[in-house]
Amino acid sequence: MADNEWIDVGSAAALREKPVQEVTAGKLKLALSCVNGEFAAISGVCNHVGGPLGHGTLDGDFLVCPWHYWTYHRATGESQFGDSVPSHEVRIENDRVLVSAKPRTKRVRTHHEPHPLARPAIRAEGPVRVLGLSTTAMTAGRERYSTSEDLLERALAHAQSTLGCETQLIRVRDLEFRNCEGFYSKAARACTWPCSITLMDPADQMDRIYEGLVHWADVVLLATPIRWGSASSLYFKMIERMNCIQNQETIANKHLLHNKVAAFIITGGQDNVQATAGQMLTFFAELGCQFPQYPFIAHSRGWSAEDMENNMAYVRESKHLEEGAKALVQRAVEMAALSVAGAITAQTPTRGGRKGHELDTRAQLLVQIQP
Repeated sequence: MADNEWIDVGSAAALREKPVQEVTAGKLKLALSCVNGEFAAISGVCNHVGGPLGHGTLDGDFLVCPWHYWTYHRATGESQFGDSVPSHEVRIENDRVLVSAKPRTKRVRTHHEPHPLARPAIRAEGPVRVLGLSTTAMTAGRERYSTSEDLLERALAHAQSTLGCETQLIRVRDLEFRNCEGFYSKAARACTWPCSITLMDPADQMDRIYEGLVHWADVVLLATPIRWGSASSLYFKMIERMNCIQNQETIANKHLLHNKVAAFIITGGQDNVQATAGQMLTFFAELGCQFPQYPFIAHSRGWSAEDMENNMAYVRESKHLEEGAKALVQRAVEMAALSVAGAITAQTPTRGGRKGHELDTRAQLLVQIQP
């Protein structure tokens, strides 16, 4: 294809029916837009992580990438970050849209400092560090007693005072963070590390959890109430955003969590402890966490016990549950100490057969089943 070649990309009448669409000019994918009958064309590949600009939307004269909402002027290719994508001349001949194969402007990528979370996960010297995550939702200023959070606080106090650990408690309800917006559902590469929302929105506070889990903690001790037979809605809101950690296994064969131990505190007025614990264990196993023997403690009054005031009084006074919480964190800390000391060696994950295995559906389709 000659640099000065003009490529016919279709009928002008047909192409005017859509404000934005992807067209192919030789080997080039272009984002063709039409405003008030006037065509413009820029590269169809976003500078950020290669999102398909031709599948985006228009905001005035700016084309918005469908993956992470980077915007480019539809004619010049200039972005809001000082970057730009190549732009191409367009002309109409005999009701056909012709696009120049040679771009009139070049792709420009300006330097962007990496997000602080993108640094290598290197453990600093010091004692075992225990991160407590409480996922009980409450009304600000009208906080109530939480059985799961109470046991979590007692476990953290034991880890600090008796086991000599550094501890940190994050009440997830105190953080303002957006729901996962399903970037992975648009394309695997659209789910990034750090999370796309964290990169886009400096006010989003999910970075506190990422920092604690990936870069600080040796042990994560997570507490949740049981809500209708499952963990709390706040827990699920949080782990949906954590999916970017696991997705790095699938997308980039990158293991973010090294020598992390996870354990759980589960309490509620109704039962279904096993299913709740099973989901939590599965999710954190997929993140690459290890588990101590007996990795959770739980308490439930059962399906017919509609007397939460008695349940709260029981947990407050129960020495058995307090000792159980202390023993749980001790098991987790002891396992983490072995990892920190190198007694448990880090393994390179084997991808075949795991969710982290790179999908190759074409190869699967080519496999012939032998009779």
